[in-house]
Amino acid sequence: MERDFMAGKQEVVHTQDHETLCCHYSFARRMSRTPKSFIREILKVTENPGIISFAGGLPNPDLIEVGGIAEAAAAVLRDDGRTALQYSTTEGYLPLRRFIADRYKKRLDLDVSPDEILITSGSQQSLDLIGKILIDPGDRVAIERPGYLGAIQVFSLYEPVFLPVELRPEGPDLFAFKTALEGDTVKIFYGIPNSQNPSGITYSEERRKECAEILSGTRTIAVEDDAYGELQFSGSSYPPFKKYLPDQTILTGSFSKILAPGMRLGWVCAPPAVMEQLVVAKQASDLHTNYLSQRIASRYLSETDLDAHIRTIRAAYKEQQNCMIAAMEAEMPEGVTWTNPEGGMFIWVTLPAGCSSMDIFSDALKEQVAVLPGIPFYVDGGGKDTLRLNFSNAHAGQIIVGIRRLSRVIRSRIE
Repeated sequence: MERDFMAGKQEVVHTQDHETLCCHYSFARRMSRTPKSFIREILKVTENPGIISFAGGLPNPDLIEVGGIAEAAAAVLRDDGRTALQYSTTEGYLPLRRFIADRYKKRLDLDVSPDEILITSGSQQSLDLIGKILIDPGDRVAIERPGYLGAIQVFSLYEPVFLPVELRPEGPDLFAFKTALEGDTVKIFYGIPNSQNPSGITYSEERRKECAEILSGTRTIAVEDDAYGELQFSGSSYPPFKKYLPDQTILTGSFSKILAPGMRLGWVCAPPAVMEQLVVAKQASDLHTNYLSQRIASRYLSETDLDAHIRTIRAAYKEQQNCMIAAMEAEMPEGVTWTNPEGGMFIWVTLPAGCSSMDIFSDALKEQVAVLPGIPFYVDGGGKDTLRLNFSNAHAGQIIVGIRRLSRVIRSRIE
């Protein structure tokens, strides 16, 4: 299959052998409505070591504490290996859930019980489980515009009607947000208030309060994705929606950005009635998250200074972001604009009118630099003049050279 990224549809490559093979299968309708992940397809291209990639969302591999994780793994296997390699409970390893609950109290002043936390196979599974228990075909789902493509992909499996809400520098456009929620027919609002993916926007504290006030008069559930909350460069945190709407908010988190993505550990924090349904869906999905990874993570976290580790990550990412912005200021042609995020891993670029992000994507690959067109982040056909750039997985030299190449490509298209 080829992916038509512009339309978000799947097409069959019309060869006789392929058609003969495919005619034997009758796939579920939902599959035709679910886009492939553009990022996963691009990552196949960027396996070429000669390509400088700003396309993915990979953490800096130099900041993964391989030694500490190896020691934790050895200790778990040595001290309790037979238990760690056995089946376990669906909810997840209790000491790890306690750690998450304690950190919510320390970081966000949230009083959360470990019983309100479910360990998942990365935050992507959290979104899948939420979709399973809440979204029926035709349900209305409000989502940021641009929105996180992983959420768009996973929610699309459940055949909702998406209602995009435009993002402004302070957060969701209030008029659009209120309009989307009118009539009390929206099942969920999904958003990333901290260093939003892809835009890098962080909602202001005032905008969070205003959105919470609008939500409080509805039956809409806020799904608050906090994958980047620990990566705010200032080290401070604004109150989450859950602080204002404790019984109306599902909060998700991830160890991928602060520990190691390959461990595939995330979590959902939800009110008891929601948690009961999430556990049932989790049992039906995979019984429980990789128990050995949970035990290793718990052991590592109990023996390391996580705050110090996160400060190191923040400082490194701030330096990498500053390097990318400085390179763009020096190299980009007039008319190109970009965000200056307070944290996270991404910068959002807007191209001059008439400049196609797909053309830039194709031309840039020829110059050995990979970028991500903004199109997959829109559910309504937008984003044709936008790019998402990742700065966390490239060192300064690569950033400078890559931005120089990208700027040359953009200049060739507008001059």
